[in-house]
Amino acid sequence: MVFILNTPLFFPLKSLLLCYNAWDWVYTMQPAYMSIICLLGVIGNSFVLSVFCLQKRRSSVADIYLSNLAAADLLMVSCLPFWVATIINKFHWRFGEPMCQLINIVIGMNYYCSVLFLTLVSVDRYLALTRPLTQGRERRAFWARWICFSIWIAGVLLSFPAILFRSVQFFPHLGIDACYLAYPHEGWRLRYNMTVSIVGFLIPVPIVSFCSYHITKVLQSSQKMRKGSSGSVERKAAYLVLVVLAVFVLCWLPYQILIFLDTLDHYEVVFGCTWAHVLDIGNQLATYLGYSNSSLNPFLYVIVGKHFKKVSAIYRRTKHHRRGSDVTTYQRSVVSTYINRTEHIKPVVIFYAKDQM
Repeated sequence: MVFILNTPLFFPLKSLLLCYNAWDWVYTMQPAYMSIICLLGVIGNSFVLSVFCLQKRRSSVADIYLSNLAAADLLMVSCLPFWVATIINKFHWRFGEPMCQLINIVIGMNYYCSVLFLTLVSVDRYLALTRPLTQGRERRAFWARWICFSIWIAGVLLSFPAILFRSVQFFPHLGIDACYLAYPHEGWRLRYNMTVSIVGFLIPVPIVSFCSYHITKVLQSSQKMRKGSSGSVERKAAYLVLVVLAVFVLCWLPYQILIFLDTLDHYEVVFGCTWAHVLDIGNQLATYLGYSNSSLNPFLYVIVGKHFKKVSAIYRRTKHHRRGSDVTTYQRSVVSTYINRTEHIKPVVIFYAKDQM
């Protein structure tokens, strides 16, 4: 992320003052926006994780992916208060160098993990719907846990520059100690930007789009064969698939565009004070718009579900030691499709109550 600290010192004073004035609204509005993201994300993802912990039945593959997605999102939004305080203090970092590195490696790690877990959820739904008779091994919980573990390790490795190159530096012209990412060589910036774009967007988006298209196609086909409430439920499930994809793209596409523009700035295709600050402010807006996806995920996958009230009731009943069968009854969704194999109609669970509209 590029901040005002990168501003050259040789621009005319009048131009610099105009550029710096553009940051006043950032110091005012951005902390409030980030605080809302943090609050909603902590509440929503904590609720999702608590529901998974309180359920009595054995976790399915979808449960494992969704719980890891919620954990990644919760960790990410939990780090935002540190940046809220920093922006209020005009990027003066008060928490020491170890926290500077830790907070940013957690944010970087969970950026990758959140995107990849979301991709896994889409792939799992696609396989469960389109290939229900070939999921004996692929959908086993054992392999799902190992896949999730591998993604967490990959997230740590991909965010390693936060440990190597993040440090607290004093900037005399601003009079602040800033948590600053200083690359030892400019080639690192290009490699980092390419990694963020490829791993965090260019690979996941086509996969999620492919899965969403085929899920929607099968659900719509099944809807034509069915009438009444069942067809209506499948139509809503198809809408949910498209909404999840649209929200993901809308949240992260601006950030990817700014990554590309930052690369152009790196090669000095465009330069100047105005451009530098447009890029800096754009990075601020795009970055935290992307983080808002971590606050929206639990609402998209769980809280907007048709059986949210039932899940909430289960959550409350657990404090009164209700039977585990109550949990199991409501955990399975009513969404199913007809698969004609060996002249038998086999119902296939696609969505759980946690993610069904």
